[in-house]
Amino acid sequence: MRRITVLDSSVANRIAAGEVVERPASVVKELVENSIDADARTITVEIKKGGISYIRVSDDGIGMDEEDAVIAFERHATSKIRTSDDLDNITTLGFRGEALSSICAVAHVELFSNTSSSKAGIHVVAKAGEIIKHEEIGHPKGTTVIVRNLFYNTPARMKFLKKDSTEAVHVSSIVEKFILGHPEISIRYINNGREVFFTPGA
Repeated sequence: MRRITVLDSSVANRIAAGEVVERPASVVKELVENSIDADARTITVEIKKGGISYIRVSDDGIGMDEEDAVIAFERHATSKIRTSDDLDNITTLGFRGEALSSICAVAHVELFSNTSSSKAGIHVVAKAGEIIKHEEIGHPKGTTVIVRNLFYNTPARMKFLKKDSTEAVHVSSIVEKFILGHPEISIRYINNGREVFFTPGA
């Protein structure tokens, strides 16, 4: 009988990511929820090849400064909860602090963000759960997250995905739900360079 061992953190993170990120539509859902929680009035979702090769979610929300942008990639990093009492009064869509860390564990991720009070924007590059670099850049207020090569390091997860067109349908369904649930927000959805949905917001 094999002895019980503690998993390496990178392996553990990839397993945990599977609870949050099941397919490209899961990534889109998590990122758009973050945008809505950031008080965005305009959100753009773009995917290529069903979202497996490329996902971009951009918003004009409150954005993040350098410190928040870096810590956002850590597990359980959240701005919505401070104490256990806050769990009884959650009004946001996301609160677990799992989204970015889970996505980053199974994909290549770039984040661009800026706040209205920051002198410069921030660019963070992460891969396999680790931040590779972060640097100051020019960027308007708001946040853009680009996800490439989803499940590149988890082939078992990749083989359960359907063909690109089917995965795109799942993404479209998620975006439609956000459009119906948030008519006040302008939402644009682009699939392989073609605009599929656009709502002007209220």
